[in-house]
Amino acid sequence: MQDTYLTIESAGEGVFKEKMSRFLSFAIPVSSVSEARDYIELYRKEYYDARHVCWAYMIGHERTCFRANDNGEPSGTAGKPILGQINSNNLTDILVVVVRYFGGIKLGTGGLIVAYRQAAAEAIAACNIVERLVEDVIHIRFEYPLMNDVMRVVKEEQPTVLSQSFEMDCEMSLRLRRSAMPRLCARLEKVQGLTFVEAEEPQWDEDETSDIDVEE
Repeated sequence: MQDTYLTIESAGEGVFKEKMSRFLSFAIPVSSVSEARDYIELYRKEYYDARHVCWAYMIGHERTCFRANDNGEPSGTAGKPILGQINSNNLTDILVVVVRYFGGIKLGTGGLIVAYRQAAAEAIAACNIVERLVEDVIHIRFEYPLMNDVMRVVKEEQPTVLSQSFEMDCEMSLRLRRSAMPRLCARLEKVQGLTFVEAEEPQWDEDETSDIDVEE
C-alpha cells in the first residue's frame, strides 16, 4: 500500500533569462486549492507590471487534483511545461508560479516551452524535497467501562490521538499511517460495544479538477 508522497519543505525561487526576457519562478508548498489561489492572486498583484504570470499546482497525495494556466501565452506553452516539472519530480501539495517580463524578442512556441520548463525547474531545484506519510483518521465512540480495552489497543498500536472526551459516552479521534490503519481498526472492532463514527465528507472546491485550464 502506497502511503508516502513527495513534496517541498519550504518555498524556493529561480531565475531564467532568454533573449532579453526574464522568467522569475517561485515554488510554494500548498495544501489546498484555496491556498494556491491566494498565492496566485498575491503574485499577480506583486508583479502587476509583468507581461504574464503563469502557474500550475498539484494538490493531494493521490495527485489527481491539478491545474495549469497560460495567462495569455500561446496555449500549452507555459502552464503545461510548468506542470510537467511538477510531475517529473513526482511532487504534490505544490504551486509553481513563473512571472515573465517580456524583453522585446519573441521566443516562439518551442522557445516558450523551454523557458517556462527551465524556470520551473530552477525554482523546484532550490527547494528541499521531503517524503511525507499518508495518514488516515478514524472516530470512535464507546462507553466508559470499555476504557481499559480501548486504551490497551491505542497504547500498543500507537496512533496519534487528535481529540478525546471521557464521559459516560467516550469519544476519540485517532490518526495513523494508512498501511497500519487496517490492523488498528480490526483490533478496535473486537471491542464489543465500540462503534465507528462517520466523519463528514470534505467538500471539494469547484476548481479542484484535473483539467488543464488555459483560459486566462
